[in-house]
Formats: sequence, structure tokens, C-alpha cells
Amino acid sequence: MDENGGYQMASLKELLEYDEEAVIDQGKWSSTASFHSEHQLQSHRARDVGRRRVMRSRSPSCGRQASPAQRVQAILGSQEDEQHAPHKLFCQMAELCVAEGEAAEWKDAARWFKFEEDLEDGSECWSKPYVATLSLPSLLELRSLISSGTVLLDIGASSMEEIADAILHQQGQSSGLDEQARARVREVLLLQHQSKERKSFLARAVARVSALSPQPSADAAVAEGERKQESSTMALGKEELRLLKRIPSGAEACSLLVGELGALQQPLLAFVRLAQAVLLPGLTQVPIPTRFLFVLLGPAGKAQQYHEVGRAMATLMTDEVFQEVAYKGRKPGDLLAGLAEFLEQVKVLPAGQWDPSIRIKPPEKVPPQEKRKVPGAAGGSAAPSEPARHTGPELEWTGRFCGGFIQDVKRKVPWFWSDFRDAFSLQCLASVLFLYCAGMSPVITFGGLLGEATEGCMSAMESLMGACLCGVVYCLFAGQPLTILGSTGPILVFEKIIYHFCKEQALSYLSLRACIGLWTTFFSLVLVVTDASSLVRYITRFTEETYASLICLIFIYEALEKLSQLRVTYPVHTPGALASYTNSSCECVAPAQPSLETLRFWESSKLDVPGIAWHNLTVTECRHLRGEFRGPACGPHGPYVPNVFFWCCILLFSTFALASFLKNLRSSPFFTTKVRSLISDFAVFLTLVTMVLTDYLVGIPSPKLHVPSEIKLTRDDRGWFISPLGPNPVWTVFAALIPALLCTVLIFMDQHITVAIVNRKDHKLKKGCGYHLDLFVVSVLLGVCSLMGLPWFVAATVLSITHVNSLKVESAGSAPGEQPRFLGVREQRVTGLMVFVLMGCSVFLTSVLKLIPMPVLYGIFLYMGVSSLRGLQFFKRLLLVLMPSKHQPDFLYLRHVPLRKVHLFTFIQVLCLTLLCLIKMSPAALIFPLLDLALVLVRKAMDFWFSKRELSLLDDLLPERRKKEESAKTEGQQEEETMEAAGPNPVQLELGSTGDLDPPEQSRERAAPAVILIQAERVGSTV
Repeated sequence: MDENGGYQMASLKELLEYDEEAVIDQGKWSSTASFHSEHQLQSHRARDVGRRRVMRSRSPSCGRQASPAQRVQAILGSQEDEQHAPHKLFCQMAELCVAEGEAAEWKDAARWFKFEEDLEDGSECWSKPYVATLSLPSLLELRSLISSGTVLLDIGASSMEEIADAILHQQGQSSGLDEQARARVREVLLLQHQSKERKSFLARAVARVSALSPQPSADAAVAEGERKQESSTMALGKEELRLLKRIPSGAEACSLLVGELGALQQPLLAFVRLAQAVLLPGLTQVPIPTRFLFVLLGPAGKAQQYHEVGRAMATLMTDEVFQEVAYKGRKPGDLLAGLAEFLEQVKVLPAGQWDPSIRIKPPEKVPPQEKRKVPGAAGGSAAPSEPARHTGPELEWTGRFCGGFIQDVKRKVPWFWSDFRDAFSLQCLASVLFLYCAGMSPVITFGGLLGEATEGCMSAMESLMGACLCGVVYCLFAGQPLTILGSTGPILVFEKIIYHFCKEQALSYLSLRACIGLWTTFFSLVLVVTDASSLVRYITRFTEETYASLICLIFIYEALEKLSQLRVTYPVHTPGALASYTNSSCECVAPAQPSLETLRFWESSKLDVPGIAWHNLTVTECRHLRGEFRGPACGPHGPYVPNVFFWCCILLFSTFALASFLKNLRSSPFFTTKVRSLISDFAVFLTLVTMVLTDYLVGIPSPKLHVPSEIKLTRDDRGWFISPLGPNPVWTVFAALIPALLCTVLIFMDQHITVAIVNRKDHKLKKGCGYHLDLFVVSVLLGVCSLMGLPWFVAATVLSITHVNSLKVESAGSAPGEQPRFLGVREQRVTGLMVFVLMGCSVFLTSVLKLIPMPVLYGIFLYMGVSSLRGLQFFKRLLLVLMPSKHQPDFLYLRHVPLRKVHLFTFIQVLCLTLLCLIKMSPAALIFPLLDLALVLVRKAMDFWFSKRELSLLDDLLPERRKKEESAKTEGQQEEETMEAAGPNPVQLELGSTGDLDPPEQSRERAAPAVILIQAERVGSTV
């Protein structure tokens, strides 16, 4: 206080330019300054208020001062050398502990890697990680102590003794430390560190005896402490090893030592940055090289105050921006600038509106800090001012013959071998087992439906062979091997229409189909060589998610529909029907009209059919001899068995629930991280095995999967090669042009919409994509399948989304409390390749596959449909309709788009989805591909109802025409040239300067009132 009783005032410039004594130590920076009174520690608030008054009253003639954010950005923008390259920091704070009857020692109090963990006093175990909540006085005290304490930067010390000597040497005589106090400080700094493990009774007894015995000399104590520290680092416990695994390689340590020391009359603070990280045994819980050391010792009676200051310093060192300042700073003023910038970013929790004893749970996602590092960088939560394009250069129209196709090949060839090396992972094995089980049933089911529609021209065996052939070739040579091929509903409708037409016109179905397939291949290749796949850039999230939602709903509907059909096969008898069961019977009788196959069987077996006592046969014998079941107690496949339908319901919903539970186990608190990840990866396979075993043990005859047992064509009157003309007249070759055009649109839209969903930027794919190459491979395979009489295969939406989801990679070495970050997808070709190879080998696995109940596969279909639907933004927006505003999630588009506009966008999408569903289930399903094109037109029309900013948040922006882009680019260049000619000179920040900066001449002119208000607000909030 001054003579008038007021507090002393100092400006930020005076704080940064404190009177310091520069000392050269091996060419590095260091500084020291002494306390003149404890008033500096207690009057920080008054000085801060006064400082703001001085800054507001500063006249414009003094020039414009660089803000702390500008200082920090200048420091971080300096040229980086290897010595000052930032590393990940592990911080650990120890407090000086003097127990009764025991020698003084350093005891672990808290640790930080990204979030704070405290050592609980009672249980002596580490707490759960939480977000550190700091008191404002502790930060201001830390600022005051750093400005008056010892800061040693880049000292060449390699042991704790050298560090302690350097600290005491820099204190000098101005600190007021006598020789006894200096010796006591040195002794305290060299004390041993107690680990968190609880001492046993014998250890405590030995400690008491050693405390009563004569103490050895200081050098002997130091030597003994070193020996104990070295031995402790050699043997790490399970918790230490677990912590060490979560810390990335190359990380360094920051040790904080705080506590009370009776020999001191005033606080002693030292901040040390070593020139090179040094392994100091025992200083940290895990053996990590130490780069920073923070020491705060002070008089007795203020232990809690020192503890809070230490927490503040550790939290600063774990802050991403201040951490880089600590590495790159060249003067103590740089640390103060980093602290001031941190204070600008701090959000204050108001007193009385929260409970300080509650530990804040770490957030699921921490926004990037680039906005604080680089001027003008976009923040994590801000709305985008310039919407990014949703497509990359692979969809640019080249204007050259095969230009896009050649670029796709050049883009994918360098990654070809890595697509096989990157598959060595248990996650890939889990994905293969999952997709094989999930994809096997659709292929066989589609083959069965195709066999019914075409009277056996193509059935389950042809479907398996076609899937194996197309899948293997596609996974080997496609531009996006994460896409899984399959047969779709529109293709089945297309096949039915062609077959009925051929049957009515007495034409060969397979030959006409081969002509249509060859024409479709030709048209698709024309689209490839003309870069027509570049039109995919007009397919935005609106079209993708509407189409994906339709496919997901189809999966869900078909799973439930198949279950309902089982009630017809295995009926449920009501109590009234059960009352007449005493007079019901079911007998085996000879078939009244035996089929040709049955007659051949009887003839080859030399059976005396009239002499067989059919009514005495068992169910198995009756089925073997091709008998029939008749009677009121008979079902479609034999005597009525109760409970089959209900058991099928239990299997389906249990499969869905168990698969969902095991998949979500990754984020649960049970088991270790590795066990959770392993169970989550193999969730569907474990569910399948569990339900198959349960069904086998219960013994209820549920319907099972039927797989062909030999490689043989369904019909003997056809071969493996189909002639395009065959017995058909010549005019059919040209008539096939019309359906081929429609089929081309179907293949083009189905293939590209699915691949566009897989290639979304949300998946963080790194190896690029190849739309032209994908269409080329599918086109060639379509022609081959047409000539071989095999079904056509294109990209399957739900299977592809499921494949991508099963290969998502998250960060393994995340900090304690930090949620795993999504890193991308394991891009490789092996999983899809092995899935289709196993499908081809399924004919040799009949004995195992026939044990799989069909309701279990229906449950997997239901799981795939629901899980794929959950990840769509459309589904999340649909749920917003049912939520009150106060309960809605904090989505980015809800911040910047009116809720009525969000609901309008969702309503339009629901209308389009409803129309697609109605057309898909009607006889007009053949025009379904044209409706996919209509979605693009609807999205184009939405540009008149929504602004570009709203569409950029709810959807993707449609690309502008090249002329508009060129004109906009020309206007932007002209505007930049005008601004450069008329604008002010840029402000140059000199790294390391602590004084005011010379402003440009233009900045001395009178600014607009709005600018003045912004500048006044900024100055008022600057520390």
C-alpha cells in the first residue's frame, strides 16, 4: 500500500517488463527477481483492477499494444527447432509431507495427462479423471509468483542435484535466504518420493525405527535415495504398466513440487525447463524423461494455497496452447503472455449455482484449439462461414477420354499392397465372420426367390456362385473395396418382368437376359469413358440418407415379415382349437399323386409301395420314403409341434438384443479396454454362436438355413454359357436396348449412391476412392454374369455401411478420462475378399450351416437395419419432432438454423421416403431408379426454400457451374487486390518483445463507433 492507503498499480507492460537480472548459462536464457514483501502475494486483485484502469486511460499516442493472444500466436508461429518441438506432457504433483515420527518425504498428490486425477486420502487410490476447476485467485497468484520468481530456461542439468544447485544459485543474495535455509531447501528438493502404494505395518515400523536412529550425512542420504529410486523404477506394478501404455511414446514429464517449509520467510518459486529431457528416477510414477520442473515452497500455514497454485500450474501445462508456449518461449515474459491468454479463454462458473465438490466429467469430444494458435482459424463450434465442398477432386470432370478412370487407377495403384498388409488385425477377422453370417442368408434367400420367379432358371446355387465370383473380383480390383456387393429388390422385380415377358412371347429367358446384360455393360462402359460418374457430386447427404433410410427400413420390414410368415408355417392354436385335439390325429399316407422325382426314387430303391404300412412309419421314415401327412393335427411339414413360432420370436429378438448389448459394451465401464474392444468386435459372431447353442440345447425344431450341398446347376437343360441370341429371333437383340437403358440407370444409381455413402468425409478415408473404376468393374462383371446365367450384383447399401462400421478404428493410447477418438476406417481388401471366398465354399460347410436357425439370421437383419439407421442424421432430426426444445441435443445446425426450417427439411425428406416406399412395394417398382434421380431434382429445388448457410449445415451444397465458379473466383481476386491496395499494412509482431508495438499510420485515424466499442471491450477483458 502507498502513503494514502491505496493499493499500488502496475500496467501489463510493467508486469511483463519486470526488473530482471539476466544470467547467461550455456548460452540459454534465465532470470530471477526477489520478493520485497508478502504484499505482492496478497494484493493481486487490487493490482489487477488498477492495471485495467491504467490501460483504459492510456492515450492513443502511446501506440497499440499487442494482446496476449497476438503474443502467443507470434510465439507459436516462430521457427521451430528440434530442441523446442512440443511433446505430450505427463504432469505429476507431489506435496511435502512431514508425518509425526517419520522423516519428511514427497508424497504424490495429483497427476495430469489431459485431465486431473487426485490421490484419495482415505483409499489411497487414484480418482476418476475429471476436468480441473481452478479458483481465480490461484491463477492470479501464480501469475504474480512467476513474475517475481526464478525462471530457468534450457539449462543443461542431468540430475536432481544439478537442478537444485541451479535454482539456489539463481536465487542469489537478493532472495533473503541464509545459508541454513539454502541448505534446508536443497535437502528438501533431494528427498525421496513416496509411491501411492499403502505401506505395510512392517514398513511403517522400520520407518519409525529409522527416524529415531542417528541420521546419516546428507551425501549418504542422497546416495541411498538414488538407490531406492532406481530400484523402484525397475519394478512397475500393474497400474503403472497400464498407465504407461496409455501414454504415447515420446511423451515427457513435468514434475511439480509444492509444500510448506518452516525455514522460509517468503514463498520460493522456480520454473525450470531442461535443455534435454532427463530421466530422474522416482520423480514421477512412471519412468518418463522429465523436461519441466516447478517448485513452490513457502512459509507454514498456507498449504492449501500452495496446493491450489500447483494445480493451476499443472492444468496450464496440460493446456495445448500454453504447453507449446512453455516449449517455445525464450523469455519469462512469454510464459506470462501464455498465462494471460489462458485467462482470456477461461470461463467462470458462478458461485452459488454449482457445487464445487462435484467433479466435472470429461467431455466426449474436446474442440480443436487451432483458433487460439493461428489468427483467423475456424473454431470447433462456430458455424462455417465458407461451406466446404462435400466431394473431392476424384469427381471433377476431366473432359478427356477415360480421364477419370485413368486418374482412379493412378490413385489406387500405390495403395494396392498396403490394402493387404493393413488387414492383419483381429478386427478384420471379426468383420469377416460377421459379414459372412450376415451376407450368407440374403444371397441364399434371393436365390430362392429368384428360383421361384424364374422356375429354376437361376436359384440358390447360381446366386452363391455369382456372389463368390463378383465379390472376389470386385474386392481385388475395385476403387473402393469396402463396398459389399449384393442383389437388390429392384433387380428381382426387373428379373420377374423379363421372365413373364419371355414366357408370354415364347422366348428364351436366359438368352434375352444375356442381351440386356451385354447392352447394359456397353452403356455403363460409355458412362465410364465419358466421366459420367462425376455427376455423383450432385448426390448430397439428402439423397444419400433418404436412399439409405429406405434400405434400412426394408431390412427391418423383411426381418419382421419373415417372422410373421413363420406363423403360417407353424400356426398358433387358440384355446378353442385345442379343445378338439382329443379327436385329432396325424397319419403318414402314400402320396396320391407322386411326383416324377418320387417315382424315380421308389424305382431306384426297389420299394414295394403297396406293401408299405404307411400308418406305422415314424416321422423320419415317412419323410425319407416321400410320404405325406394327413389329419387335423398335421402341419405343412408333419405333425403339429407347439411353441415353434413363439420360440422363433424369442430367437429373433434375443439375437437383436444380445448383439446390440455386446456391440455397445465398448463404451461400458465393465472389464478392461482390451476385453471390451474384443467383445465388441466379435459381437455378432458371439451372438450367433450363443443363439445356435441355445436352440440346439432347447431342442424345439425351429426352421434352419438350407444351403446347396453340391456345385451343380439347378436345371439340367442349361449350361454355364448362355448364347445372347440362342433360339430367339434377331429383333430381340435390338429390342433389348429399351430395358437395358432402364437397367443402366438402376445399376448406376444403386452403385454410386452406396459408394458415395461409404466415401463420406465423416469416415475419414485416406486412400482415396474411384467411382469410375468401381463402375467399370461392376459393368464387366455384369456382362460376365449375363453370359454365364448368374444373377446380377451391385453395391448393397446396408451391408456396405455395416462393413464400414465394423472396421472403424479408434485411438488406443488415449489419456485417462479421454474418450477414444475416431481415427478412420481400416481400409483394406481382405475382409470383403474372404467373405465372398467363404460364400463360395459354403457348399462344403453344409453340415455346420444347417444348424443355424433362420430366426437368428432374421435377428441379425434387424440389428443391421436398426444400427445403420441410428447413424443417419435424418433419423436424429426425425426424433427432434418428438422432443421439447429444452431436451433437444446441442447439434450445430440447431444453433444456426431456425427449428421450423429444420422440421421443414425433415418433412420434405419424409415425404420423399414415403413415396419411395410406396413405389418400391408396388408393381411399378421398375421405375424406382428414376425416383432416385428425382431425389436430386427435389434437392435442387430446395435451394429456393433454404439459404446456402442453412443447407450447408443441414446438408451439402450442390456444386456450382464452372462459369459461376470462375466468375466468383475472379471477383474474389479483384476484391483482394483492392483491399491490398487500400488496406493498412499488416502488424508485425516481434517475438520476445515485451513492450508496446509501433502501430501502422492508418491505425491512428479515428475508428468507427462499433470498432471503438470492440476495442474497449477487448482492453477491458485483458489481464
